[in-house]
Amino acid sequence: MRITPIEIQQHQFKTRMFGYDTSAVDSFLEMLAEELERLHRQNNELKESLARTRTSLEQMREREKALQEILMAAQQVTEELKTNARKEAEIVVAEAHLEGERVIRDASERRVQLLNEIQEIKRQKISFEGGLRALIENHLKLMDINTLQIEADDQQSRLMQPLISDEDIDGQLDFS
Repeated sequence: MRITPIEIQQHQFKTRMFGYDTSAVDSFLEMLAEELERLHRQNNELKESLARTRTSLEQMREREKALQEILMAAQQVTEELKTNARKEAEIVVAEAHLEGERVIRDASERRVQLLNEIQEIKRQKISFEGGLRALIENHLKLMDINTLQIEADDQQSRLMQPLISDEDIDGQLDFS
């Protein structure tokens, strides 16, 4: 049963003969009421303090929970970033390998193309040299033929000179 300080102050005792000294009882009750009032205030203050502490504790628990969630999210994001970075690195390396292979393939194809062009140029050179050689030989033959013809003509003209001289021809042709 709860008794408030006001109830103590307002409580009236029945008096009897040879009973308690009413002023001493009243004084004690007043002192008791003050003490109960002080204790009641202190109790209320402690309840309010406890309520504030509980509220603060609840807020701190909520903050702790939020921080834990943030920490978990940060760890998850970190792991995802690491995973994505690894994947991107693998993609970059794979692309670099593909690009390297493409460059090597293109260089090899260009090498083959250049070798073919060199072979074609060599064939053209051999063909040109053969054609030039044949042309020179033909010209030399022609020169030889012309030289022989000139020599033959000279020889023929020498053969014909001793047989008939210009004077003889003039004398025989005398039309007078």
